[in-house]
Amino acid sequence: MCIFKPPNFSSHFIEKSSCFRKSFNLNCSLLLRLRFHRYFSPLRKPLIAHILAALAPQTGDILINSNSDPAPFLKYGLPVLPDVIAGFQGPLAGILAGLDWAAAHAPGTEWVVSVPGDCPFLPPDLVDRLHAVRAEAGTSLACARSGDWRHPVVGLWRVDLRDDLRHALTVEDLRKIEIWTARHGVAIASWPDQPIDPFFNVNTPEDVATADRVAKQQAHV
Repeated sequence: MCIFKPPNFSSHFIEKSSCFRKSFNLNCSLLLRLRFHRYFSPLRKPLIAHILAALAPQTGDILINSNSDPAPFLKYGLPVLPDVIAGFQGPLAGILAGLDWAAAHAPGTEWVVSVPGDCPFLPPDLVDRLHAVRAEAGTSLACARSGDWRHPVVGLWRVDLRDDLRHALTVEDLRKIEIWTARHGVAIASWPDQPIDPFFNVNTPEDVATADRVAKQQAHV
């Protein structure tokens, strides 16, 4: 998770929860983390608009998890909730919030898919690919990789692991995603990072310019 905060932009996080994937005949949830919701990126739309557009065909509803004022997110008509563990404990705390929400509000939901909220070029087959590699490997978790880089926040999480995750956060004081996922087994779904990394993240004005350029190129393909 990138902690860079550019000047003059508020740093909120949004996350999500719940979907139904008929192709896998199972319930799943989508956990979306959004950073810099006021950042205007590709083709001058808010970054959140690009992320939601990429996720909409892959999921049902989206839950926003924000540890600050929820008001800026209300216009999107999505549920907003804070972390269930106080103290801004990092991405695992946000993932736990999504798992708990799925268990409480979407009975029967088995999976949560998480993505960072600064990636405007998310792949259209993200959820399907994560489920496919998990099923093939027989693991409880999955995450994404592009090129040589692994993206642990882009992951598939079993809802019934939430109590184990809560124990890791509150008793063991564990914060690193890779340490916790290694305990349960994690499959890797790979994407090429050329001509554009699907997990390219927008954190600086220079990143915004790059994303603008790439989006305009794609619009003319």
